Amino acid sequence: MTTSRVYDLSVTTQGPAYPPSEVMNAAGDFVVVGWVNRAGPDGGVVREWGSALVSTDSPLPPLGGDAPYRVVRELADPLPPADQEMVLHTLPLPLPCCNYPAVFAPEQLARPFEVTRPSYPFHRVPIPDARPEDGPRLREPITLGAWLTAAGRLTVTLVDGGAAAEFQCEFSGLVPESVYTAMSVRRRDLDPADPVRPGPLGIPNVLVTDQDGNGRYRARLPDPFPDPRVAARDRIVNVVLLWMSYQRGYGGAIGHFGLGGDVHAQLRLRAPAFEEFVTHA
Repeated sequence: MTTSRVYDLSVTTQGPAYPPSEVMNAAGDFVVVGWVNRAGPDGGVVREWGSALVSTDSPLPPLGGDAPYRVVRELADPLPPADQEMVLHTLPLPLPCCNYPAVFAPEQLARPFEVTRPSYPFHRVPIPDARPEDGPRLREPITLGAWLTAAGRLTVTLVDGGAAAEFQCEFSGLVPESVYTAMSVRRRDLDPADPVRPGPLGIPNVLVTDQDGNGRYRARLPDPFPDPRVAARDRIVNVVLLWMSYQRGYGGAIGHFGLGGDVHAQLRLRAPAFEEFVTHA
């Protein structure tokens, strides 16, 4: 049985498939770095890892379904200078092109779908109760070129005789001197029949990067990979690093709005993982 493994995380702007991205540009298009849904030759949908600007008018299927994105234009690799300087924004509220019904912070914000807010440039998000004299550190725009410098490595190790697992992460190329959180994704979170809000990877799940954009994070979770024959829905299948545009943590919730409203995936595993691990209570 596998007891430890190292994973390289991929830079992204995407959480689930909808909304297509947790990042926008100034024109109001999704900036997708991740899985891009395209029309297949047989009339179906092909998912390819890539980069594109995607319209908010893209067809929205039910949770668990896929439809081709309406691609505004492809993003080249490497990015041309104009796209490297693209200024990144939050998603407006209510979230566009979103089919995820879960409430992320039921005790803190029971009715998030009633909140209306515009899209903000990342460096101009109205941090609650912040005053200029308090010294906010983020003053310059965050560009797509800078966002894509992120890199991360995750080490998962079974501990306590297989009753728990330790997650150790090392990051570089992140937004300097900024608040991030670590999120776990369990199989149940995206179950179309009964979705459950995603949770933190440990509590507290907050890290603050240094002046060069480096950071470390560690968490130990009880029984994160139960036997799939018994509790497949409860297994952790991904780990995501979220940039927090409001520069705050949310206790036992990953955010108030989620999915680009106040949390923005920057590093993740491309596909569900950890099948090699089995833990027990």
